[in-house]
Amino acid sequence: MSLNLITDPWIPSLRDGERVTIRPDQIAEPGITALAWQRADFNLACLELLIGLVSMADPPKDDADWFSRLDRPDAGRLREVLVPFAPYFALGGNGPRFLQDRETFELATKGSDIKSVDMLFIDSAGDKTVRDNADLMVKRDRFDALSPAEAAMALYTLQAFAPSGGAGNRTSMRGGGPMTTLVHPLDEEGGRFPLWRLVFANVLPGTPLAVDDVEAALPWLRPTRTSEKGQVVIQGGAHPLEAFFGMPRRLRFVFEDGRVVGIVQKKHGTNYAAWEHSLTPYYRKKEDDPEWLPKHPKAGRFSYRNWMGITMEPGQDGKGTRRIARTVRERRNSSRTPDFELMVGGWAMDNMKPVDFTLDAYPGFPGLGEDGEDRVRQLVDTANAAASALRKALKNACQLNGKSADLVEEAFFTETEEEFMGAVRRIINGAGAEVEETWHQALKAQAVRMFDERVLGGLCHCDMKGIETRVFARRNLLGVLGKQVRKLLDLPASTKDKKEKQA
Repeated sequence: MSLNLITDPWIPSLRDGERVTIRPDQIAEPGITALAWQRADFNLACLELLIGLVSMADPPKDDADWFSRLDRPDAGRLREVLVPFAPYFALGGNGPRFLQDRETFELATKGSDIKSVDMLFIDSAGDKTVRDNADLMVKRDRFDALSPAEAAMALYTLQAFAPSGGAGNRTSMRGGGPMTTLVHPLDEEGGRFPLWRLVFANVLPGTPLAVDDVEAALPWLRPTRTSEKGQVVIQGGAHPLEAFFGMPRRLRFVFEDGRVVGIVQKKHGTNYAAWEHSLTPYYRKKEDDPEWLPKHPKAGRFSYRNWMGITMEPGQDGKGTRRIARTVRERRNSSRTPDFELMVGGWAMDNMKPVDFTLDAYPGFPGLGEDGEDRVRQLVDTANAAASALRKALKNACQLNGKSADLVEEAFFTETEEEFMGAVRRIINGAGAEVEETWHQALKAQAVRMFDERVLGGLCHCDMKGIETRVFARRNLLGVLGKQVRKLLDLPASTKDKKEKQA
């Protein structure tokens, strides 16, 4: 019997610390605190799917309705509103299949053309990688078959995050490896709320989808809008819920003994363009650019230098070129929103190659206010200036450049993150210019420490010219930190900094 994603239990979760398998409506039951897939990208994608299901069947009417239901999960109500959609969420069978093409082209496919279930995983080796025997960081032949639950989640993850898959195989509507940002409400002691709160916090007010309109919102219920002649599907010409149920890839599962043992792919699936997904921040290079582009994670740890761009509305200098995710904007603009973390996740991609998967959490700081946000921007701007000055000083002193310099910059932000978080909290609590002064001293101390660790220890092995070069680089670093960085913080010149530069 085929898995039904609405009526069957298939989602691994934690209930009071114990692993259980639940239906989507059971996220609103007591004790369900987290998803428990064995892959981080599955957990992130499953959250998106659950947000999409609630957005489809039972979104809040308005902000007041959102706030009243956030603390009152109702599993019975959620099950009642989801059940009418059950006929459209079967994974297999002769009718429409969840996120699979309407054409049954797998029936006419020769065995040699059936691909391994490995292809569903973004970090699996592609055909060319296998042919070239180049699968060092990505692997081939890890799975012979998948359970229906695993296959359903892998399918959704691929369709939502799909990178370039070769000629004719489309990326997701947000490009390969899009960044997802989720509001995660906290309780008064800073603890995380149950899973229902994480899901519902990211559901925007709207109107439930009428069952009669499912074909407009769920693309597997209709013939695929193909792209062999360059056709595109834009948001204005489709149902907005398709953002959660997009089908850029034309895929059909091959079942055997109740498991998914292969996949058949056909080229030229739906080519999405000009969509704004509610869970993703966007940017454009210039204010007059017509298209907003989704942000994508970079490899490595997400740091506070990136945090401002995904959690706060841009300042005057960036209003025309940056947008935070719509869900984050809605929650920040609401006076009813409790304190929250911001979860940030996604695949860092190098074209078709997965480089890293990021899943981090940062404070949301909803109580900053406009003046506080301006002050936080100053903190981040000065950290960037200090990191840039450190990088330049190291390049001049010892020719440190490229990847090595990138690692030093990343370490600089990691080492100053605790001070940054403390500075933001003091701003929220009404502290004055002493915050900026303390922050300046923290940046200066860290930059000088990192420079000295990498440069001064080798002075005894340098000739006079080498010593002069290093001392000169250090003096310039102190000058930038003592003058330009202080100026960015609107702090007066420091006599101590002047003396240090002259020394």
